[in-house]
Amino acid sequence: MADELTNYAKDLATKARLASRALKGLTTLEKNAVLVRVEELLVQNEAAIIEKNKLDMQNGKEKGLSSAMMDRLLLDSKRIKNMAKSIEEIRNLPDPVGEVVRGTILPNGLELLTKRVPIGVVMTIFESRPNVIIDIASLSFKSGNACILRGGSEAFHSNLILSSLFHRAIEEKKLPGVTKEVVTFVENTNREAMVPFFQLDDLIDVIVPRGGEALIRFVSENSKIPVIKHDKGVTNLYLSNHANTEIVLPILINSKVQRPGVCNALENLLIHKDYPNIKKLLEDLESAGIQILGDESTIKVFPSAKQASEEDFYTEFLDTRLSVRIVSSVGEAMENIRKYSSGHTECILSEDVTEIQTFQKELDSAAIFVNCSTRFHDGGEYGLGAEVGISTGKLHVRGPMGLVHLTTTTTYVTGSGQVRA
Repeated sequence: MADELTNYAKDLATKARLASRALKGLTTLEKNAVLVRVEELLVQNEAAIIEKNKLDMQNGKEKGLSSAMMDRLLLDSKRIKNMAKSIEEIRNLPDPVGEVVRGTILPNGLELLTKRVPIGVVMTIFESRPNVIIDIASLSFKSGNACILRGGSEAFHSNLILSSLFHRAIEEKKLPGVTKEVVTFVENTNREAMVPFFQLDDLIDVIVPRGGEALIRFVSENSKIPVIKHDKGVTNLYLSNHANTEIVLPILINSKVQRPGVCNALENLLIHKDYPNIKKLLEDLESAGIQILGDESTIKVFPSAKQASEEDFYTEFLDTRLSVRIVSSVGEAMENIRKYSSGHTECILSEDVTEIQTFQKELDSAAIFVNCSTRFHDGGEYGLGAEVGISTGKLHVRGPMGLVHLTTTTTYVTGSGQVRA
């Protein structure tokens, strides 16, 4: 069985590596033509996509998936149109391949030209969210990379039809040497089938896991290939006593309940003890459907809150639960954030410039927001068209991983007979 899985992984990765070479010769117009066709096929096949998704939704219901997982799994007309829109946005972005990032002539006359080039083969492992197939395939194709996509069993039927539409677009355009293996969908969803891929560092250049904490740890512990972690989002917001009270409630509600099952949804709320009428604020949040889990100080102010455990503040709930703590200063708020944060998104609501600057300078996360919803931490909202995921690591890319982050560089050196002394 082990040999069979190893051969399976090596076969797919080898084909992806060979396919990636043909992408390097494509023009931006040729790459965009394929993306246009994928966009058209998504719209034309909306009913078929929804029908396949219903199979996954029914299976998910029978398996008892959480409400957050079911929300991520769902494909409806609006989400399919959003996928098509993200492709359009990616098409309209500048092609990063060939961009000159440095050009200089050294004192010895050598000419140096550093340009962006594709990474090569990118493997992404994700849970639920079938739209990831289209986002990552489109970003990879535009940036000249082959991609290997491994989704979860819960989204198998949705993932299969979406990847097949991308394959159809590639085959219809008949670009020189370009085969459907530039977008490789791994149909084997068993966890043990993943491990052989992790050993193929000669065929796969980088692995991007996006999903729960257990998935990230499993990939990181088993991979010989560099891993760009897209970890959980324990998102924190500090509500200062210097905040503009008129913007507070709309921001908190949007951050938490606009779509609670995503990584940039608010999980921990830290309120300054002198913020006016904390009880009324928590009542309004509860009326908006938010379940308040409070520390002892919070429960004194708002007795209907449930007692929050220490573990709750470390937890990415992905539902309507919200951990709340009352603090005495921005310093205490930051101590809590450093302790509980996953390095994803932090936010401050304040009108005090010094306080805001302290918050920005002294915290270390992928994004730090001021006076706006945490839900804006997203590749599409950043103007990237879409994202491979949101990186919580610090190397190569941090935050939304878009087109430019799927490239590396090559330096072209031209001389006229120079030798080194």
